Amino acid sequence: MSEHRDSRVAAGGDTEAEWARLVEHLDQLLERLAHAETQWSERIDAAAPTYRPSVRNLAHYWAIRGVDLRGVQHRLANFGLSSLGRSESHVEASLRRVRAALLAMLDESWCPPAPSAVDADQGWELLASRTAALLGPTPATRETRIMVTLPSEAATDADLVERLVRRGMDVARINCAHDDPAAWRAMAEHVHAASAATGRSCRIAMDLAGPKLRTGPLTPGPAVVKLRPHRDAFGHVVAPARAWFTAADGPAPAPEPGMTVVTVSGEWLARRQAGEVLTVRDTRGATRSLPVADVVDRHGALVCSDRTAYLGTGTVVRVDGVDDPTEIGALPPREQYLMLRPGDTVSVVEDCAPVPPDAGRIGCTLPDVFIHARVGQRVFFDDGRIGATIVAATSDALQVRIDRAAQTGSKLRSGKGINLPDTQLPVSALTAKDVRDLTTVVDIADVVEMSFVQEPADVRALHDALDRLDGHGVGVVLKIETRRAFEQLPELLAEAMRRPLLGVMIARGDLAVEAGYERLAELQEEILWLCEAAHLPVIWATQVLEQLAKSGLPSRAEISDAALGERAECVMLNKGAHVEDAVVVLDDILSRMAEHHRKKNALLPQLHSWYPLNAQNPLK
Repeated sequence: MSEHRDSRVAAGGDTEAEWARLVEHLDQLLERLAHAETQWSERIDAAAPTYRPSVRNLAHYWAIRGVDLRGVQHRLANFGLSSLGRSESHVEASLRRVRAALLAMLDESWCPPAPSAVDADQGWELLASRTAALLGPTPATRETRIMVTLPSEAATDADLVERLVRRGMDVARINCAHDDPAAWRAMAEHVHAASAATGRSCRIAMDLAGPKLRTGPLTPGPAVVKLRPHRDAFGHVVAPARAWFTAADGPAPAPEPGMTVVTVSGEWLARRQAGEVLTVRDTRGATRSLPVADVVDRHGALVCSDRTAYLGTGTVVRVDGVDDPTEIGALPPREQYLMLRPGDTVSVVEDCAPVPPDAGRIGCTLPDVFIHARVGQRVFFDDGRIGATIVAATSDALQVRIDRAAQTGSKLRSGKGINLPDTQLPVSALTAKDVRDLTTVVDIADVVEMSFVQEPADVRALHDALDRLDGHGVGVVLKIETRRAFEQLPELLAEAMRRPLLGVMIARGDLAVEAGYERLAELQEEILWLCEAAHLPVIWATQVLEQLAKSGLPSRAEISDAALGERAECVMLNKGAHVEDAVVVLDDILSRMAEHHRKKNALLPQLHSWYPLNAQNPLK
């Protein structure tokens, strides 16, 4: 033993001194953990008993991330020891095990480390069990659940819900900002029926609307639809415009998503045949021919046009060779917008009466903005697509200068989100509408998602409301979508862990606007780490496979983004015409990635991608 020790010292020089210095550094970190526990003692005691070890570990993680560990990480890695880079779920255990290994290297004996708040294996077990309790059992081929935002059609289309469950939906999300309690209940019934029919578990999450900070209404535009054929670069028609004529007294859905829908008399429609030619004098006085391409079970007629046509409410439709005219029924007014360019100024006003698009102003749905916003603060509209700075402020109006918009102009419509990342708005995240909606939530949902949470008082308000409604079994998900929520995340988690069944959603849309797109990747990493330290499941949300869900064709970048979502416990898809395809693709991606990653850990299964040069390549 002594000969081995002498040769080791001779070869390493001051190696043992470096090990001793590392032990001293780890002791200092362990002292930080003890000090953090003292600081967090009230939070630890207030947590639900099953969460107390996790709150201790959260305090430990908070403590070590208060110092720069990169130097000690490098030094530990030089000796083949853990660099602490995967210690989120078991901070104290990692420090104590590395310390014990260093002491063993110094005196060539192993002494088991002292017990820790959370052991290494226990962290994974806690996270897995809490994820199952909140979001349902682990799917057969992947670790990560799939959440899907249900469209309004899910209230009337039970088959749609069943197809989503069969394709891999594990959690159905109902957005309380849309539809009404009757529709929500119908959606929930369809989810339960689909789960029973498929034998697959599917939980229900309901998303509270929260305080609405949105642009006010604009006056309605003309009730006109435009039929426009597709043309090539030379102006030649490559595909005619297509419209769906359906009965006004019993309209049938269009056979293709996004198709223009026009209502007419049902009796008139029942007399139509494929091959007939309809004639209209459009709103410009131009005569246009609209051949009937197909009639579908007398529920509707598919018509085409090789020339642009503008159809309005009351436009007369005639049939060539037949004296059988009719009129187009009521059409919805066209949505209007403000066209904003860099350098423009526009007034954001408290008055939310509809205004024409050339008025130079638009309403704001939250009056508190005008009390707290100040000159020089930033304003973003429509998910950050338009950026501005406040240049003047009064008690009922903000004058803003447009700094970021397309040079050719960006359209600002009514009902679009407004973000003020520099403005402190002391508004409760739980609105009167949310409290009313909770009466339905506790009846039909497994999980409630809290929007725009910013401080612990918001969490307490939700807990109190759930207690009054006897909603003790409803899980809570905190949506982190503001800079203030991110900055107070440890306090928010500690407050929320007073009750079991908790998770976090990274609402990347608003968060990117609030914190800046360039910081989003960094922030979502930090949220993932902090929640892993608290052993809480994370939902990865906003624009996942969005292009695929809407158009049917994914971008390359969003495939990579979806794969990264495997590090969360759940990935959320938004509604879209092709959302069923998006569920299938996401299920496949997550199943594949489950073999290669577990949180930050790279797993090392046998690879089948590379073969000897004389072997058959399975990709060919």
